Amino acid sequence: WSALRAALPEGHFSLASAGPAVLLNWTVAIVPIWAVAMTLYQRMYACADARTARRAWFLAGLLEYPAMAFAGVLLGMCGRALFPAAEPEMAIPLLVRDVLPLGVRGVVVAAYFSAIMSTADSCLMAASGNVVNDLMPGRAGVRRSQLATLVVGVLAMVLASRFDGVLDAILGVYSFMVAGLFVPTLGVFFSQRATSATAMASMVSGGGVVLLGRFAGVELPWGLDISLAGIIVSATVFAAMIRWRSGPAA
Repeated sequence: WSALRAALPEGHFSLASAGPAVLLNWTVAIVPIWAVAMTLYQRMYACADARTARRAWFLAGLLEYPAMAFAGVLLGMCGRALFPAAEPEMAIPLLVRDVLPLGVRGVVVAAYFSAIMSTADSCLMAASGNVVNDLMPGRAGVRRSQLATLVVGVLAMVLASRFDGVLDAILGVYSFMVAGLFVPTLGVFFSQRATSATAMASMVSGGGVVLLGRFAGVELPWGLDISLAGIIVSATVFAAMIRWRSGPAA
């Protein structure tokens, strides 16, 4: 720890150095993911009962916040201290290559790839399932599911190529998901007037604002992320459609 203190700037050891706008953007983009991520719902539905699902949910939250988050930051700091001239995203690969012994290195690399594949295939299966079951009802089949998976995978690669780094890509995807899914997902739980059309309009409007804003280079005041605008638009559309369906008397 003393060696890290000597090698790194003081701001690396303070959460406040990120600034309130960055912390707010990360909170808005990351925390609501736990309410809308399709991969999490897949794992919850795979649990034997509700009690097991609750235990898995709390255990996952405990491991990710703060254990996994701060472990990743600490490894990044170690990489910066040992390889100061390297690109930031090369910190972990360089640590694995130059610090770990050969046998442990293989286990860590295998663990990384298994975690990536576990998440990637869950996302592809969930997305293709939505396309086949929701957008093409009555036409479900193995071939259509395979084709939908291929199309979704190619589109994901195209979108990923538009980002400069892994963290930017993750935050960009999270902000898109949150803007499109957070309001309608919670709204259908608490509003009996919500319909599929209401949810779809809310998703398209919120997610569309984020996509258009990012590709057009729109920047909000005070350094705020475009996902905030997407959530506001999504909530506005959702509430307007609920009020319209309830009639003038409401």
